[in-house]
Parts: sequence; C-alpha cells; structure tokens
Amino acid sequence: MELKKEHNYFHQLSKLRRKPLVIAGPCSAETREQVLETARQLKEMQVDIFRAGVWKPRSKPGSFEGVGTEGMKWLQEVRQQYGLPVATEVARPHHVEIALKHNIDVLWIGARTTVNPFDVQELAEALRGTQVPVMVKNPVNPDLQLWAGAIERLWAVGVQDVAAIHRGFSTYEPAVYRNLPLWQIPIQLRGLYPSLPVLVDPSHIGGKPDLVLPLSQKGLDLDFEGVMIETHPNPAEALSDAAQQITPAALGEILAHLQVRSVPDAAFLTRTEELRQKIDLADREILEALARRMRLIQKIGQDKKENNIAILQPDRWKVIFETRKAWAREVQVNPEFAAELYELIHLESIRIQTEIIGGSVSE
Repeated sequence: MELKKEHNYFHQLSKLRRKPLVIAGPCSAETREQVLETARQLKEMQVDIFRAGVWKPRSKPGSFEGVGTEGMKWLQEVRQQYGLPVATEVARPHHVEIALKHNIDVLWIGARTTVNPFDVQELAEALRGTQVPVMVKNPVNPDLQLWAGAIERLWAVGVQDVAAIHRGFSTYEPAVYRNLPLWQIPIQLRGLYPSLPVLVDPSHIGGKPDLVLPLSQKGLDLDFEGVMIETHPNPAEALSDAAQQITPAALGEILAHLQVRSVPDAAFLTRTEELRQKIDLADREILEALARRMRLIQKIGQDKKENNIAILQPDRWKVIFETRKAWAREVQVNPEFAAELYELIHLESIRIQTEIIGGSVSE
C-alpha cells in the first residue's frame, strides 16, 4: 500500500512553504526557557516544524532520559507563541496518548523502536483512527525490510501521513560518521514507495557539526524532501547528544548554503531517456558476457570432476583478483569496485562448480 503524494502532510507543507522541508530543535527539551528561546530563534529562520524529545531512550541508565510529560506543556507554548507545528518522539502507546492529549502536531518513531516490530505494532494500534502525521526513523541496523515494515504497519491502521527519516546505521568499526549513511538503503526505500517523503537527519549520521552541511546537501541531491537538524542555544551544555547539536545561528548558515536542484525540463528528460536506453543496452551486453563466462566455468567444473581436482585454486584466484583490478584502472573503472564485483563472480563460480561436482566447499 502506498498513498498518493498530494495527500501527504509533509509534501503539502513543503509545497506551501518551500523546499527543503526543515525540521529543527533540540535533541531534548531540557527547560522551558531553553525550548522557548530555541523556538524564538528558529521561527525567525522560517523553520517548518519544531522538534524536541521529551522521552529519551538512552544506552545506559542514569543518563538524562528526558523531562517527560512536563515538556509537552513547553511544546504547546511553542505552538501558541510562535505558530510552529511541534514534533516529538514516541516509543510506547502511553506516549502516543499523552502526545495526542497535548495536541502535538507530528510524532516520530525512533531508530531503537523501529528495530522491534512488536513495539511498532503497539504504536500503530495506539494511532489507529487518528490523523496525526508520523515520521519513521530507520532501524539502528541496516535492514530495509524492518524500515519498510514499520511504515506499512502505520499505513495498515489508516495513518496516511507518513514520512521516513534517514539517520544512518550503527557500526562497531571506527568511522568518520557516528552512524554510517549507507545511502543505498533509503534509495531502495524510495524505490519501494516512490511517493514516500524521505528526510535526512545529518545530526545523527555525522555526529559532529562540520558534517551537517555536506550530509544535508547529499540528501537534497538525492531528492529527499528535507532535513531534520538538532539545534540548541548552547550545544556545549546540552544534556544529550551535545557533540552533534548546532546553534540556531549555525543552522541559518547551513540553510543559506544548501542548494536545491532544479526540476528537469523536457529537453533534459529527452536526453536522459536516450542515455538510459544506451545504459540498458550496455547492461544487456554485460549480462550476456557474464553468461558466457559462467558457461566456461561449467566446462571447467566438469573437467575438474572428471579428473578429481579440487574446486578452489587459490593461485588462480590471486591472479584473477590482481589482473582484473589492473584492467579496471586501464579502462578508468574504480578498481575497488571491480574487486568487489569479482568477489561476487568468484563466489558464483564456486557455487556452480560445487553443484557439478556434487560436494560442498568452504573458503
């Protein structure tokens, strides 16, 4: 199930105001003064939606876990004083109940909740029959089906106004990013649901202020609907995620530098279609070449079977791996991409030979 683009709250809001859609505010609502001061400054920048978490799921107990229901009153004041729609995260059905009681305009489901279908289903049931817009962050682990499933659970109970937020994926390895972007996953999500609004959360992906601009621009370059950026009057004193928040002034600088790509005209679309047809032809040629290669692999597998030869030949694989990377450089193809491609081809070659010989192999 996918609803029409023009019926979606997030598309309508960006169309009425401008693109990109900008959602900003502190990671956590800490005090009434902090919330209202942030909102005052963001209102001057024409931010579309003010965000603040009041329930904060933390990795360890004892850290700041939000002010709870008291923060709802501050969000109500933001709406009343500055006319900004307000958004907060919900993780339990009673959070939904409290948020709706306080007329919160937009809800979002966090990455730690999206990862659990039981939790998402409970939230969906709590939202059944409501008209509140809901944003769904990707799960902490790179699982497209979990993300898609959470969105579909909301649609299934009649929640029409749904958007996705790309906030990156956890990694144990040292990395430039706090959470790996893995852009192919939100791109695949858009492929499943072309009309689904997708926003990028550069604060959680980057984990530091200097990455907010390039990550935001990357999202816009991929035609995402907008950005969600954590903004705090004094980030150094923030009670949660201090390292990744920026000041409202810094947000203004970032928004001023963001570039929205043009809508393609008829001439561009014509040129693109011609190039796509050539790409289709090239892809067909690639697949035909792969088919020829696999037929040769079958012959080698049969010969190995008849002569009782082991499937895996490490010396031969080493030659292939090195020469194909060198050939890639010669034709100006990324050699690392070629290496990854031939890893897959190698695994498929082993699978074919294993079936012919009738045994099993482990590398």
